[in-house]
Amino acid sequence: MTAHQALQNLDATTVKAMIDDGETMLIDVREPGEHARERIAGARLVPLSILNPAKLELGDKRVVLHCASGNRSARAAQVLMAAGVRQVGHLKGGLPAWKHAGFKTVIDKRAPLPVQRQVQLIAGGPVALGVVLGASLDPAFYGVSGMVGAGMLLTG
Repeated sequence: MTAHQALQNLDATTVKAMIDDGETMLIDVREPGEHARERIAGARLVPLSILNPAKLELGDKRVVLHCASGNRSARAAQVLMAAGVRQVGHLKGGLPAWKHAGFKTVIDKRAPLPVQRQVQLIAGGPVALGVVLGASLDPAFYGVSGMVGAGMLLTG
């Protein structure tokens, strides 16, 4: 496949069959924390942030990339195609598409939550508390929710 060819958008059933035939390398381009929390068994972790086609050592294997939604894997596929990797595609829809098709993932509940989820949990507590206290005790407590919301807005 050359950089001028179209990206292979593959559905989960096709990817599963390709993996099962032993001629395909599945590469997870998410970050290490995401991969540690949940992954497709046998997927090799190569985060998009450090993807270097020259260091992949693919041999004659086809490459299928996946991520959380399909966005990063599509970008990674473009990088590989531009570097001359001939047989590359990506899992359209990412990990959710894999699970929706009924295929299992490896889950480690001991792995840290993604940073975005941690922020949501930490910020959600004071917002909810401010609303409850504002409604039940004193409307001034709504200010707590407002301040947290303003902080989230500014950091976003």
